[in-house]
Amino acid sequence: MIDLTENKEVLKQVVKRARKQNIIIPTFEQQRDPNKIPSSILKELKLLSLWEVHPRNLFRITWKNEPVDKGGGFTNLPNYIELPSELTGVEARIFALVGKWMPTGSHKVGATFGCLIPKLVTGQFNPAKQIAVWPSTGNYCRGGAYNATLLACSSLAILPEEMSQERFDWLKTVAGEIIITPGGESNVKEIFDKCLELKQERGDTIEIFNQFDDFGNQLWHHEVTGPAMKEVLEKELGSSKFRGTCLTTGSAGTLGSADYLKKFFPSAKTAAGESLQCPTMLLNGYGYHRIEGIGDKHIPWIHNVKQTDLVIAIDDKDCINLMRLFNEEAGQKYLEKMMVPNKVISNLPLLGISSLANLLMAIKFAKYYELTRKDTIMTVFTDSMTMYQSRLKEYEEKFGKYKEIDAAIDYHRSLQGIKTDSMIELRYTEKQRIHHLKYFTWVEQQGKSVEELNQQWHDEENYWNAIYSIAPKLDELIIEFNKQVALL
Repeated sequence: MIDLTENKEVLKQVVKRARKQNIIIPTFEQQRDPNKIPSSILKELKLLSLWEVHPRNLFRITWKNEPVDKGGGFTNLPNYIELPSELTGVEARIFALVGKWMPTGSHKVGATFGCLIPKLVTGQFNPAKQIAVWPSTGNYCRGGAYNATLLACSSLAILPEEMSQERFDWLKTVAGEIIITPGGESNVKEIFDKCLELKQERGDTIEIFNQFDDFGNQLWHHEVTGPAMKEVLEKELGSSKFRGTCLTTGSAGTLGSADYLKKFFPSAKTAAGESLQCPTMLLNGYGYHRIEGIGDKHIPWIHNVKQTDLVIAIDDKDCINLMRLFNEEAGQKYLEKMMVPNKVISNLPLLGISSLANLLMAIKFAKYYELTRKDTIMTVFTDSMTMYQSRLKEYEEKFGKYKEIDAAIDYHRSLQGIKTDSMIELRYTEKQRIHHLKYFTWVEQQGKSVEELNQQWHDEENYWNAIYSIAPKLDELIIEFNKQVALL
């Protein structure tokens, strides 16, 4: 799972390198609560922009960054927004954490931190001799390359050729090497195949941080994203009831936050989402889709399927329609006519394509359970439209300038007209069916053991709690690492 065995000889080299490169590593506790960050680091952050390639920006891997591009401090509450019924068409209150105000503009920077740091502070990864490989369909390899650079590690990013141009352009500024694989969001196996090929070619000179099977991904969301959601709920719930968390399953790491919330809200549901065009959980299916930010045709090894209560499939056409409605001038003017508050409209570019899928999941969830104003739903807006401006241009070239009639159709069809089709409330055996799909990817293709696969299911509580219990020990190792580096 997450091995914290120390290689003391390598660790000495890593500490020496960190001292030379001016590296201090934040704990999970500091990422949850930036009030615990030393004042000397806060002063340094005042001089840095949010995306700047500087090791102190490791401390900005938190949901509580002040929403400014440069010199910001931290907020008392996580960055979040509520989307009102004038927009969603449902009475239920929908809240979402906002990923734009993290370095790289996506919460995947946190997931990659959770994967890299355990191996770095234990000496299992030697940045002087090894390259960190980040296989991804987009934001994960961006976050990985960014964190690796901040931590003085060489990096190699792997992503499909059909991802947005902004991703490639930005990666060129931080990644040491970029490998492009065939296809798009649904072509995860091609990425896995490339990783196996690289491992055979380069051996121990590379370390592959695979978000789909690296539990550091889920651990970070359980320890940082989950508590951030809980803070929002504690402020906003009042007399209403928390009904559930709706999250698309790229790597399934973010679902760790839903596992966390269930400890405090045991009746809350966890909904896992995917594209209707590639309905793996829904129909054991396959296909191709355009919801950048999620991947399909397999069940991630780190997905705690037994804790998943619903599967909700989202039509990628609805996501593309809302992308234009929320970001084109004609779309925003039409939303004004529909009495959507201007403050809400100004926040809509905070939703990237997978964020739109999360919003549609929440709407379908609310309609399915007939939720009212007394009910609350949580989700996450993984990234913003910053990485998708080329998509807007692409669709304008393909379909022409976006007009009011287009906005009216998209508003009523792809937002107000969303129905409860293509979703399933999971019985025990249906959860088993989804869990069993892991066998074909992870046991047959990737060399995992059947024993561990069965342990995930039959010894669920002990298995997953063993992962989550690692967090305090990892923070202790980070604190000790920083003491050895001796820069504080």
